[in-house]
Amino acid sequence: MSVLDNWEQWKDFLGSRLNQAETEGMSQNVVSDVAYQVGEYLAQQVDPKNEQERVLAELWKVADEQEQHAIANMMVKLVQNEG
Repeated sequence: MSVLDNWEQWKDFLGSRLNQAETEGMSQNVVSDVAYQVGEYLAQQVDPKNEQERVLAELWKVADEQEQHAIANMMVKLVQNEG
C-alpha cells in the first residue's frame, strides 16, 4: 500500500519528511521550493488516489506558478500544524 492511497498516511509521511528536513537544518525557503517541486512532480506523474488528492490536482492544474507555490506552502503548514 502506497502512502498516496490514504490521505492521513500521506499527511503523516509529509510531516515526518518535514521534521527530518528541519532537523537537518533545511531553511524554510528550501522546504518551500522542495514542496513546490513535489507538487509539480505529483501533478505531472502520479494519478490521484483519493478524493483529497483529486481536489489538489485540479487546483494545481488551474493555478498559475505563484498560486502553485501557495498551495505547496499551505500543504507544508497543514502538516506542520498537525505535527
